[in-house]
Amino acid sequence: QVQLVESGGGSVQAGGSLRLSCKSSASTHRCMGWFRQAPGKEREGVASVGIDFKGTLLDSVKERFFASKDRIKTTLYLQINNLRPEDTAIYYCAAARADRDCGSDGLKEGTYTYWGQGTQVTVSS
Repeated sequence: QVQLVESGGGSVQAGGSLRLSCKSSASTHRCMGWFRQAPGKEREGVASVGIDFKGTLLDSVKERFFASKDRIKTTLYLQINNLRPEDTAIYYCAAARADRDCGSDGLKEGTYTYWGQGTQVTVSS
C-alpha cells in the first residue's frame, strides 16, 4: 500500500505564500498531482507533474501556483504565491500507479490511484 503524506499547510494572510509538500512511500511515480476541496464545493484538480517534470495547472491559479517534483519523483511540491481567501481549502496529494504518466489527464481524479489525507490551507484578509 502506497502512502502519501502532505505537509506545509497553515493559516496565512492574503498575499502570503506557502509551499506544500507530499512524500510518497513508493520508489517512484511518473504522475503526481494536487487537488483541493473547499467547504461546500467539489474537489478540483489544481496541478499535476508528469514524467518530463512538466505539468498542468488549473487555469484560475496558473499565475500564482507552481508544482514540481524531486528527481526521484517521489516528492511533490506546490508553491502557492499571492494567496487569496478563495484558495482556502483542504489540499490533497495524489499519485498514479508507477508506470502511468499524466498525459493530458493530470487534473482528472481517475488518473490517480493513491491519495493523501490532505493539508489545510486557510487564507484570511
